[in-house]
Amino acid sequence: MIQIDSLSKAYGSHIVLRDIRLQFEKGMVYGIVGENGSGKTTLFKCLAGLETCHGHIKSEFNPIKNHIGFLPTDPYFFSKITGKEYLQLLCNARKTSGGHMDEKNVFDLPLDQYASTYSTGMKKKLALTAILLQQNDIYILDEPYNGVDIHSNMIITEIIHSLRALNKVVILSSHIFSTLRDTCDQIHHLRDGQISTSVTRENFDSLEAEMKAYTIGNRIAKLDLK
Repeated sequence: MIQIDSLSKAYGSHIVLRDIRLQFEKGMVYGIVGENGSGKTTLFKCLAGLETCHGHIKSEFNPIKNHIGFLPTDPYFFSKITGKEYLQLLCNARKTSGGHMDEKNVFDLPLDQYASTYSTGMKKKLALTAILLQQNDIYILDEPYNGVDIHSNMIITEIIHSLRALNKVVILSSHIFSTLRDTCDQIHHLRDGQISTSVTRENFDSLEAEMKAYTIGNRIAKLDLK
């Protein structure tokens, strides 16, 4: 379980997150939605220990950063490291063997090729595979479907379902609401640095309607399409 109390983050005078209060339970999948710049990635980095912040993050896992597998939007890779070497590097960081990596290459990646030469989607899949091989307790996935082909999207969805069944904590963001509908037990709407709405599965439709009304409004009519 993770308990977030009064979490706030600012860069100088610019306040990004304001008084965030959330609780994440094991065996649950949580979605964080919001417009670009709403603070989703900053929240994830604060949870992962990559950003300092005010407030409290409490967990049964101590230190929490050693139990988190964080998938960033744009994973970084050294220029001269192969896919297989990258997987081994991240396994070494968690003191796990990784097992037979070729057998666990569910995305059919060219593991003997330099990771820096991968496409955007391939990099995302390699980074996801690496944190899965670490056998973490908490998974924070920032736009895991972004830039990934439809077949891999289906695999990622099934991976998330499997992590739930293994009693992991899964937190993800996505700009595609349907992917959250297919995976999440609860969705939190982050708006202007604050949690404006939190809904469970039976109220996903109302949240989607609320977001459409706020985001679209009369913008389309202003185009005067003919």
